[in-house]
Amino acid sequence: MKLIADILMIAGTFSVAVYCIVLAKRLSRFTDLEKGVGGAIAVLSAQVDDMTKMLTKAQKTAAGSAANLENLTSRAEDAAKRLELLMASMHDLPPPPKREAPQAPVASAETNPKSENSSPETLFLSRRSQVEAAE
Repeated sequence: MKLIADILMIAGTFSVAVYCIVLAKRLSRFTDLEKGVGGAIAVLSAQVDDMTKMLTKAQKTAAGSAANLENLTSRAEDAAKRLELLMASMHDLPPPPKREAPQAPVASAETNPKSENSSPETLFLSRRSQVEAAE
């Protein structure tokens, strides 16, 4: 009986030794920095550092853009106020005098010898006077 117990004890010890060797190999592959979880953790740690740097840059850029946008918005509001004042002041002006519609010249160059020396107002058929055009 003792012999059978010793044989079973040796077989159990041998199987536990084999199991420990297999676990040790698996654990060494698991913590390997190139292929295992250790490598994955190292890669993720580097990516987290890169993402933190990029997030800091994005926050600085967003803060600068927000300040610029706020400045532009205030300038636009000021311009809108000025335009509103100008539009309000236009209502106070008297209505413009009514003019007759200008007639297009029908005469040709042969019948009108003065056509070469005509004023720019009649040449371009402008509706404004020369003073208004100069302003």
